Amino acid sequence: MIHRYKNNGYNIVMDVNSGSVHVVDDVMYDVIPLYEEALNEKKSENEIKDYIYSRLESNYSREELEEAIAETNQLANNEVLFTEDIYEKYITDFKSRKTVVKAMCLHIAHDCNLACKYCFAEEGEYHGRRALMSYEVGKKALDFLISNSGNRVNLEVDFFGGEPLMNWDVVKQLVEYGRSMETKLNKKFRFTLTTNGVLLNDEIMEFCNKEMANVVLSLDGRQEINDANRPFRNGRGSYELIVPKFQKFAESRGDKSYYVRGTFTRQNLDFSEDVKHFADLGFKHMSIEPVVGDDYEEYAIKEEDLPKIMEEYDNLAVEYIKRQKEGNGFNFFHFMIDLEQGPCVAKRLSGCGSGTEYLAVTPWGDFYPCHQFVGNEKFLLGNVDEGIKATDIVDEFKMCNVYAKPKCKECFARYYCSGGCAANAFNFHGDITNAYDIGCEMQRKRIECAIMIKAALAD
Repeated sequence: MIHRYKNNGYNIVMDVNSGSVHVVDDVMYDVIPLYEEALNEKKSENEIKDYIYSRLESNYSREELEEAIAETNQLANNEVLFTEDIYEKYITDFKSRKTVVKAMCLHIAHDCNLACKYCFAEEGEYHGRRALMSYEVGKKALDFLISNSGNRVNLEVDFFGGEPLMNWDVVKQLVEYGRSMETKLNKKFRFTLTTNGVLLNDEIMEFCNKEMANVVLSLDGRQEINDANRPFRNGRGSYELIVPKFQKFAESRGDKSYYVRGTFTRQNLDFSEDVKHFADLGFKHMSIEPVVGDDYEEYAIKEEDLPKIMEEYDNLAVEYIKRQKEGNGFNFFHFMIDLEQGPCVAKRLSGCGSGTEYLAVTPWGDFYPCHQFVGNEKFLLGNVDEGIKATDIVDEFKMCNVYAKPKCKECFARYYCSGGCAANAFNFHGDITNAYDIGCEMQRKRIECAIMIKAALAD
């Protein structure tokens, strides 16, 4: 299976199954799909040539076509073009494969001091009640993670909300407890924190710089955009309060990771301007994600918005290349792509591991497949006292992979997105093996841009 596209002056051909990417001239760009068609029809070598000549002889000379055919044939013989799918055979073993829990999202606070317009968590309540996680519940969650992690050494814990800084003392206590378990049990915790920044102070920044491997800083871009989407409950904007704190925090991180993470909605489809604004504020690591919402919401992205969104990703990619070459570049999450090694086969096929290797924990200790399923009792897996009880749901998530999703089978991006978000698929179609179509279109575009950027920066 191949995927061809043109972007920013580059002709790019992807061999989907091998992951090989080729930047080609116009002749090769036109020859390769015809060669694939002829191969699929099991034509002989001479028949392939005749097939291509008959369709392209008015566009190119016989010499140009012969050279392109020879080069295409060599790429195929080197197994970097028209390669077979070797991954599907792994799927039969997915349900029986042993999985361990390696990551946990602790909902340390089902409460928030902002009233973001698009919040899927209902200002931290998650379709339930406001609550803060106790140290006792958090400790049980970490104990469960340790005891169900098998021989895995590196474990990940994200402090999430609502706003986790509203329960800061418990965050610190749980980090201290986790660290106390590392040497004696041969485990290593990678703690992360997602915050809106309202309660940030020097003490919190210092602690995070010591203990948090990554921090995610929530900001939506330009002041007018951020303040429209992320106000306080009294309607006042949050930008002026949090931006100086985030700038100080990012600067203080040194070689430790951070991300400024925004959300774009139908109200700011020109989101490339918000990413540039992040960069102009001095941030080096950023992401801006499309909002996901029901069609009746005024902020929700609709299919008719996709042409503008695609244009914005193209604009952003060009700006990204320009700034990188000028020496003042930044990292944009969706443009960071590994074309040489990438994740293991299991992750390529099944993604984030929600419901199997990754769990979300509510303030009162209930387990859900991930934070986006929290509050939907259909996906309640168990709790910190009894462990995982709904093993049938776990088995369902084990089998959630790119071959279980009809929409993924012929998609060139399947090994990069790993089938997309199960929660979005369920929320839009009632089935975790479906796909959120608008999200898929955006993901495909981001991957195309990311690969083009690799080509441009290699020039």
